Amino acid sequence: MTVRPQHLFIVTGASRGLGRAMALQLLQPGHTVLGLSRQAPAAPPGLEQWPCDLSHVEPVAARLAQWLAGFAPSHFATATLINNAALVTEPRPLADTDTASLVAAVRVGLEAPLVLTAVFLRAVRSWSGQGRVLHISSGLGRRGMASAAAYCAVKAALDNLARAQALEEAQRANGAKVVSLAPGVIDTDMQVQLRGAAAADFPDRDTFLQLKSGGRLDSPEAASAKVLAYLARPDFGDQPVGDVRDA
Repeated sequence: MTVRPQHLFIVTGASRGLGRAMALQLLQPGHTVLGLSRQAPAAPPGLEQWPCDLSHVEPVAARLAQWLAGFAPSHFATATLINNAALVTEPRPLADTDTASLVAAVRVGLEAPLVLTAVFLRAVRSWSGQGRVLHISSGLGRRGMASAAAYCAVKAALDNLARAQALEEAQRANGAKVVSLAPGVIDTDMQVQLRGAAAADFPDRDTFLQLKSGGRLDSPEAASAKVLAYLARPDFGDQPVGDVRDA
């Protein structure tokens, strides 16, 4: 009897959009999939869903550490953390954005990935399987855009976090592979928000209207397939910062 290798996937922001699409597409034989998100929609068999507030990540991190400790070091052939969750502030200049929104955006988009990745790497460093960390970044982490300062800053930070983590893990035997990946332009709630912004607050609004009218947005499902294909590449982690459009 052939024993199928087991693989673990943890996906944040798994209740909608790209995160939901990835979690559902990962539901395959031999896969254990855990979704972390503010809401917990009805989960199909095989998907474990934790409702949690990633703007207060400490209790989530403690629960995750305890959960990971319950697996034998040889249980999974690969273990992957996908940091996908993000909060988008209303499109407007930084000086006109309320403080609470800025704090929440940084906590969910940067603090949570930083803390959860530390917990994940601490747990899997003694495992025999390959650890992988995938940060979902953005082209806006590599270029600026007016009225999106918090989002640009968080995504740029994820890119440099991946660079630093990759250097650290390269020093370890069987160190984790780390990539911060731009997933392309996706038709999600963020796009709806950008298209609906006031032109006076968001100078690039027409660009996003044209992306929609021109059919140049990937569905979450199409984007997920591209991201997961990148994750499965044999050279995943050779470069810590990537873009599905360059694949």
